[in-house]
Amino acid sequence: MSSYDLLFRGGTLVTAERLAAADVAVVDGRVVAIGPELESQAAEVVDASGLHLFPGFIDAHVHFNEPGREHWEGLASGSRSLAAGGGTVFFEMPLNAAPPTLDREGFERKRACAEAKSILDFALWGGLTPINLGTMEELADAGAIGFKAFMSRSGTSDFPHSDANVLKQGMKIAASRGLTVAVHAEDDHMTNTLSEERRAQGKIGWRDYLESRPIEAELRAIGVALELAGEIGCDLHIVHVSCPEGVDLIRAAKDRGVRVTAETCPHYLLLTDESVGEIGASAKCAPPLRDAARREEMWKRIRAGMIETLGSDHSPAPPEMKMAKDFFAVWGGISGCQHAFPLALAEMYVRSGLDGLPRFSAITATNVAERFGIGRLKGRIAEGFDADITLVDLQGSLTIAAEQLWYRHAISPYIGSELRAVVKETWVRGRAVYRNDGFLGLAQGRLLTPQQSNLPKT
Repeated sequence: MSSYDLLFRGGTLVTAERLAAADVAVVDGRVVAIGPELESQAAEVVDASGLHLFPGFIDAHVHFNEPGREHWEGLASGSRSLAAGGGTVFFEMPLNAAPPTLDREGFERKRACAEAKSILDFALWGGLTPINLGTMEELADAGAIGFKAFMSRSGTSDFPHSDANVLKQGMKIAASRGLTVAVHAEDDHMTNTLSEERRAQGKIGWRDYLESRPIEAELRAIGVALELAGEIGCDLHIVHVSCPEGVDLIRAAKDRGVRVTAETCPHYLLLTDESVGEIGASAKCAPPLRDAARREEMWKRIRAGMIETLGSDHSPAPPEMKMAKDFFAVWGGISGCQHAFPLALAEMYVRSGLDGLPRFSAITATNVAERFGIGRLKGRIAEGFDADITLVDLQGSLTIAAEQLWYRHAISPYIGSELRAVVKETWVRGRAVYRNDGFLGLAQGRLLTPQQSNLPKT
């Protein structure tokens, strides 16, 4: 009879390929055996009866804003909030920290902060901007997971946007290092012109803001990025795609041989443009929320495998930055990492039943790990992989309340929503980080660096 450190017994395992009733055994933080009714002893046995075991959510798109703006969120509260939502790994974006992650020094400062404060494993994006083309190589040497560029204004002056020329230069550097470029795709000239026109006319409401960032602005920028990536041979990742037309552009380019993937976010699958009027500033984001018909089309593309990854784009700010009569002046970012995984999972379950769970496992873990070169240890519950496991009750029910939020600031567009998939436990490398509505242990997050990046199979 084998002896293990940890044994998850009696649960339903969810992989990117199938569901299976199976026990999962762990030794030294890694999965060593999977099978029905394993005959074994273990130092700790977790009763997973009635629960589904998912590979931990890998959120490749968060802004925890440290160092420098930890009063907006911080790596301690951010990683705990994500853990409470089933997350086991996050990729921290380079902007909104101060200074942003534009060189090795900035990278090492952020890494030190994360190692000291994060309860989750992590990777760090480097920036691609007009002011740091000369330091992209050192970011790659330091272990950056990839490079992030804004094709429209980022909202902070220390992270300027990249025009087509800058993006092309940055893509060449990224391609030479085998790293992915992720882009915020909105046309800067169009969005800036439309915003200025409306504000000059005194049109400063939420609907005016939405109209200043039309779908055409997103499609133009996606088109430019795809053309450049195809020309250069750069791996491209379009983040927070908000509309089905954008997904279709990306899929057509992928079919032509462009090495590109698409990310969307739960808010584009759960909310609509009308939600902004109903909820207010906590639902402001860029690209903005789209209409209900497009939300339905996005779900069709999720189910068809046309969207490879799901990320929260958690982008918090202090309450005073979410309050202004001029909606253009409100900080545009949704606080969502705590409920991104369970809310989207519940909606997938309602729409597709158990058949939809493998697809959900793929877009929240397996595809992400493979796309960004950490698939050697992360993204699957399989022998030899890190025991990053999230236990979920798909029959749960609770109403999200402000006092349940673990963020530094209790702001969320999901307050009042019913949560029907409840995260019960989150484990990282075989250690419980979230359990019984609380956190266990000290910060033990490790930096993850990319190896071979692969386009997810669809």
